Amino acid sequence: MTTDRAALAALTAEIVACRACPRLVSWREEVARAKVARFRDEVYWGRPVPGFGDPEARILLLGLAPAAHGGNRTGRVFTGDASGDFLWPALHRAGLANRGSSRRADDGLTLTGVYIAAAVRCAPPANKPTVVERDTCAPFLARELALLSDVRVIVALGQFGWDAGLRALAGLGFEARPKPRFGHGAEAALGPYVLLGSYHPSQQNTFTGRLTQPMLQDVLAHARELAGLPAA
Repeated sequence: MTTDRAALAALTAEIVACRACPRLVSWREEVARAKVARFRDEVYWGRPVPGFGDPEARILLLGLAPAAHGGNRTGRVFTGDASGDFLWPALHRAGLANRGSSRRADDGLTLTGVYIAAAVRCAPPANKPTVVERDTCAPFLARELALLSDVRVIVALGQFGWDAGLRALAGLGFEARPKPRFGHGAEAALGPYVLLGSYHPSQQNTFTGRLTQPMLQDVLAHARELAGLPAA
Protein backbone atom coordinates (compact mmCIF):
# COMPACT_ATOMS: atom_id res chain seq x y z
CA MET A 1 0.00 0.00 0.00
CA THR A 2 1.29 3.48 -0.86
CA THR A 3 1.22 6.28 1.70
CA ASP A 4 -0.95 9.26 0.77
CA ARG A 5 1.87 11.82 0.77
CA ALA A 6 -0.45 14.77 0.19
CA ALA A 7 -2.51 13.81 3.24
CA LEU A 8 0.66 13.35 5.30
CA ALA A 9 1.89 16.80 4.22
CA ALA A 10 -1.49 18.32 5.12
CA LEU A 11 -1.33 16.71 8.56
CA THR A 12 2.21 18.04 9.03
CA ALA A 13 0.96 21.57 8.23
CA GLU A 14 -1.92 21.15 10.68
CA ILE A 15 0.47 20.04 13.44
CA VAL A 16 2.80 22.99 12.87
CA ALA A 17 -0.11 25.46 13.09
CA CYS A 18 -1.57 23.99 16.31
CA ARG A 19 -2.14 26.31 19.28
CA ALA A 20 -4.48 24.07 21.28
CA CYS A 21 -2.55 23.98 24.59
CA PRO A 22 -2.05 27.47 26.09
CA ARG A 23 0.68 26.44 28.54
CA LEU A 24 2.73 24.74 25.84
CA VAL A 25 2.27 27.60 23.37
CA SER A 26 3.43 30.09 25.99
CA TRP A 27 6.42 27.98 27.01
CA ARG A 28 7.69 27.08 23.54
CA GLU A 29 7.45 30.70 22.38
CA GLU A 30 9.11 32.10 25.51
CA VAL A 31 12.00 29.66 25.09
CA ALA A 32 12.30 30.74 21.45
CA ARG A 33 12.47 34.39 22.50
CA ALA A 34 14.81 34.04 25.48
CA LYS A 35 17.08 31.35 23.93
CA VAL A 36 20.24 30.20 25.68
CA ALA A 37 23.65 31.78 25.35
CA ARG A 38 25.12 29.10 23.09
CA PHE A 39 22.29 29.59 20.57
CA ARG A 40 21.70 33.31 21.02
CA ASP A 41 22.37 34.07 17.34
CA GLU A 42 19.97 31.43 16.04
CA VAL A 43 16.33 31.84 15.06
CA TYR A 44 14.30 29.27 17.00
CA TRP A 45 11.48 27.30 15.42
CA GLY A 46 9.22 27.82 18.46
CA ARG A 47 6.26 25.85 17.05
CA PRO A 48 4.96 22.27 17.22
CA VAL A 49 7.44 19.83 15.73
CA PRO A 50 5.96 17.42 13.16
CA GLY A 51 7.15 13.92 12.43
CA PHE A 52 9.57 13.35 9.57
CA GLY A 53 11.26 10.59 7.63
CA ASP A 54 10.45 8.03 4.98
CA PRO A 55 6.75 8.14 3.99
CA GLU A 56 7.02 4.45 3.06
CA ALA A 57 8.57 3.60 6.44
CA ARG A 58 7.99 0.19 7.99
CA ILE A 59 9.30 1.38 11.38
CA LEU A 60 7.93 4.27 13.44
CA LEU A 61 10.28 5.61 16.10
CA LEU A 62 8.31 7.31 18.86
CA GLY A 63 9.73 9.73 21.42
CA LEU A 64 8.24 11.90 24.17
CA ALA A 65 8.42 15.55 23.04
CA PRO A 66 10.83 18.01 21.40
CA ALA A 67 13.65 19.34 23.57
CA ALA A 68 13.38 23.03 24.47
CA HIS A 69 16.70 23.87 22.79
CA GLY A 70 16.71 20.90 20.42
CA GLY A 71 13.62 20.33 18.29
CA ASN A 72 12.00 23.53 19.54
CA ARG A 73 15.01 25.34 18.10
CA THR A 74 15.68 23.34 14.94
CA GLY A 75 12.14 22.33 13.97
CA ARG A 76 13.02 18.64 13.83
CA VAL A 77 12.70 16.17 16.66
CA PHE A 78 15.95 14.69 18.05
CA THR A 79 17.97 17.28 16.14
CA GLY A 80 20.52 19.51 17.83
CA ASP A 81 20.30 17.96 21.30
CA ALA A 82 22.07 15.32 23.39
CA SER A 83 19.41 12.65 22.86
CA GLY A 84 19.76 13.02 19.12
CA ASP A 85 23.55 12.90 19.40
CA PHE A 86 23.09 9.42 20.89
CA LEU A 87 20.28 8.29 18.59
CA TRP A 88 21.65 9.19 15.16
CA PRO A 89 24.83 7.07 15.30
CA ALA A 90 22.69 4.03 16.18
CA LEU A 91 20.27 4.72 13.32
CA HIS A 92 23.19 5.21 10.95
CA ARG A 93 24.79 1.92 11.98
CA ALA A 94 21.42 0.22 11.53
CA GLY A 95 21.26 1.50 7.95
CA LEU A 96 18.21 3.64 8.70
CA ALA A 97 19.89 7.07 8.43
CA ASN A 98 22.38 8.30 5.86
CA ARG A 99 24.58 9.96 8.47
CA GLY A 100 25.41 9.61 12.14
CA SER A 101 24.70 13.14 13.34
CA SER A 102 22.16 15.91 12.88
CA ARG A 103 22.44 19.49 14.11
CA ARG A 104 20.01 21.31 11.80
CA ALA A 105 16.84 20.44 9.92
CA ASP A 106 18.52 21.24 6.59
CA ASP A 107 21.78 19.34 7.16
CA GLY A 108 21.07 16.65 4.58
CA LEU A 109 20.10 13.85 6.94
CA THR A 110 17.61 11.43 5.42
CA LEU A 111 15.90 8.32 6.78
CA THR A 112 15.22 5.04 4.99
CA GLY A 113 12.55 2.68 6.23
CA VAL A 114 11.86 4.72 9.36
CA TYR A 115 9.69 7.69 10.36
CA ILE A 116 10.25 9.58 13.63
CA ALA A 117 7.61 11.36 15.68
CA ALA A 118 6.97 12.56 19.22
CA ALA A 119 3.93 11.75 21.33
CA VAL A 120 3.62 15.45 22.26
CA ARG A 121 4.59 17.92 19.54
CA CYS A 122 5.51 20.98 21.65
CA ALA A 123 8.41 21.28 24.07
CA PRO A 124 6.88 21.08 27.58
CA PRO A 125 8.23 22.76 30.74
CA ALA A 126 10.56 20.37 32.59
CA ASN A 127 9.91 17.89 29.77
CA LYS A 128 6.63 16.96 31.46
CA PRO A 129 3.38 17.48 29.56
CA THR A 130 0.16 17.33 31.55
CA VAL A 131 -2.36 14.54 31.00
CA VAL A 132 -4.67 17.01 29.26
CA GLU A 133 -1.85 18.16 26.94
CA ARG A 134 -0.91 14.56 26.22
CA ASP A 135 -4.48 13.65 25.33
CA THR A 136 -5.02 16.81 23.26
CA CYS A 137 -2.00 15.93 21.12
CA ALA A 138 -2.72 12.20 20.86
CA PRO A 139 -4.98 12.35 17.76
CA PHE A 140 -2.04 13.62 15.69
CA LEU A 141 -0.12 10.40 16.32
CA ALA A 142 -3.14 8.20 15.61
CA ARG A 143 -3.76 10.00 12.32
CA GLU A 144 -0.08 9.87 11.40
CA LEU A 145 0.05 6.14 12.07
CA ALA A 146 -3.09 5.56 10.00
CA LEU A 147 -1.52 7.43 7.07
CA LEU A 148 1.84 5.62 7.33
CA SER A 149 0.29 2.55 5.81
CA ASP A 150 3.50 0.47 5.59
CA VAL A 151 4.46 0.79 9.27
CA ARG A 152 4.50 -2.55 11.06
CA VAL A 153 6.88 -1.88 13.96
CA ILE A 154 6.72 0.93 16.52
CA VAL A 155 9.87 1.48 18.56
CA ALA A 156 8.88 3.37 21.70
CA LEU A 157 11.68 5.37 23.29
CA GLY A 158 10.78 5.35 26.97
CA GLN A 159 7.68 4.65 29.03
CA PHE A 160 5.86 7.75 27.74
CA GLY A 161 6.35 6.68 24.13
CA TRP A 162 5.29 3.13 24.97
CA ASP A 163 2.03 4.30 26.53
CA ALA A 164 1.39 6.70 23.64
CA GLY A 165 1.93 3.89 21.16
CA LEU A 166 -0.52 1.66 23.01
CA ARG A 167 -3.15 4.42 23.05
CA ALA A 168 -2.67 5.14 19.33
CA LEU A 169 -3.03 1.47 18.44
CA ALA A 170 -6.08 1.13 20.66
CA GLY A 171 -7.61 4.03 18.74
CA LEU A 172 -7.09 2.05 15.54
CA GLY A 173 -8.86 -0.94 17.08
CA PHE A 174 -5.85 -2.86 18.37
CA GLU A 175 -6.07 -2.86 22.15
CA ALA A 176 -4.12 -5.18 24.44
CA ARG A 177 -5.55 -6.61 27.64
CA PRO A 178 -3.85 -6.79 30.05
CA LYS A 179 -1.68 -3.78 29.27
CA PRO A 180 1.80 -4.87 28.14
CA ARG A 181 4.53 -3.69 30.50
CA PHE A 182 7.28 -1.39 29.27
CA GLY A 183 10.91 -2.37 29.48
CA HIS A 184 14.01 -2.26 27.33
CA GLY A 185 13.48 -4.93 24.71
CA ALA A 186 9.81 -5.41 25.65
CA GLU A 187 7.68 -6.61 22.76
CA ALA A 188 3.92 -6.64 22.22
CA ALA A 189 2.02 -7.80 19.14
CA LEU A 190 -1.17 -5.84 18.44
CA GLY A 191 -2.97 -6.71 15.24
CA PRO A 192 -0.58 -6.16 12.32
CA TYR A 193 1.80 -4.12 14.51
CA VAL A 194 4.58 -4.96 16.92
CA LEU A 195 5.44 -2.48 19.66
CA LEU A 196 9.07 -2.60 20.84
CA GLY A 197 10.40 -0.83 23.91
CA SER A 198 13.73 0.91 24.39
CA TYR A 199 15.00 3.12 27.15
CA HIS A 200 14.92 6.74 26.04
CA PRO A 201 18.28 8.13 24.81
CA SER A 202 18.18 10.91 27.41
CA GLN A 203 21.35 11.96 29.17
CA GLN A 204 19.91 10.57 32.38
CA ASN A 205 19.98 7.11 30.78
CA THR A 206 23.04 7.36 28.54
CA PHE A 207 25.39 9.01 31.07
CA THR A 208 24.56 6.39 33.71
CA GLY A 209 24.96 3.46 31.30
CA ARG A 210 21.33 2.43 31.64
CA LEU A 211 21.20 2.71 27.85
CA THR A 212 24.28 1.94 25.78
CA GLN A 213 24.86 2.03 22.05
CA PRO A 214 24.89 -1.78 21.76
CA MET A 215 21.56 -1.95 23.64
CA LEU A 216 19.91 0.52 21.30
CA GLN A 217 21.44 -1.08 18.22
CA ASP A 218 20.08 -4.48 19.28
CA VAL A 219 16.55 -3.04 19.46
CA LEU A 220 16.91 -1.37 16.06
CA ALA A 221 18.27 -4.58 14.50
CA HIS A 222 15.30 -6.49 15.89
CA ALA A 223 12.95 -3.81 14.57
CA ARG A 224 14.46 -4.21 11.09
CA GLU A 225 13.97 -7.95 11.28
CA LEU A 226 10.34 -7.70 12.41
CA ALA A 227 9.62 -5.07 9.76
CA GLY A 228 10.95 -7.30 7.01
CA LEU A 229 13.82 -4.98 6.14
CA PRO A 230 17.09 -6.61 5.04
CA ALA A 231 19.94 -6.58 7.55
CA ALA A 232 22.13 -3.49 7.44
